[in-house]
Amino acid sequence: MQSNISLNATKSSAIEINKVLKNTYMLLSMTLAFSAVTAGISMSMGLPHGAALIMTLVAFGLLFVVNKKADQASGIYWIFAFTGLMGASLGPMLNHYAALPGGPSLIMQALGGTALIFFALSGYALTSKKDFSFMGGFLMVGLIVALVAGIANIFFQIPALSLAVSAAVIMIMSGLILFDTSRIIHGGETNYIRATVSLYLNIYNIFVHLLSLLGVFGSDD
Repeated sequence: MQSNISLNATKSSAIEINKVLKNTYMLLSMTLAFSAVTAGISMSMGLPHGAALIMTLVAFGLLFVVNKKADQASGIYWIFAFTGLMGASLGPMLNHYAALPGGPSLIMQALGGTALIFFALSGYALTSKKDFSFMGGFLMVGLIVALVAGIANIFFQIPALSLAVSAAVIMIMSGLILFDTSRIIHGGETNYIRATVSLYLNIYNIFVHLLSLLGVFGSDD
């Protein structure tokens, strides 16, 4: 009797985890597509970098609302507002790179590289079923160091430090893809809206910093 109850509980847990995974990837694909649309609109409007900064700040303000509303139906609307603004904030940066010689190719390379990193790491976490929760502390420390270095470089403007920060952010976000996917698989994250936000930010940051690296090395050709 006890074993049957345990077995049913295990099956119920597995079904719930699969449901969270399915909803997360579905919402992630929709929010990424929506971001691409808003980025395209922003590019066509030729918005300045100042507007991008304002949209980014507003988006991060909305991030707190998304987390607060994640357990409610309205959370869906808020996550689209957040990702829409994040996508639109990319417009000026994308216009900058698109204007460079071979710029459109650089953007496509960054998109392709980001997709490859995400699918490879997420796929590995899903198939291996490994628990990557042990990486949490290390990744958080790395993120703080990269953030402090990035802020410092706003004032010092050291090209080598900028490259190092971009490379570090790509590595950290790659680790977070493993960490966040593992949390879903092992029941550490049961809310698909919060899970989507985490993976979205990982992908967003990888794309931005990969494009930055490609832009630097591409300009040396």
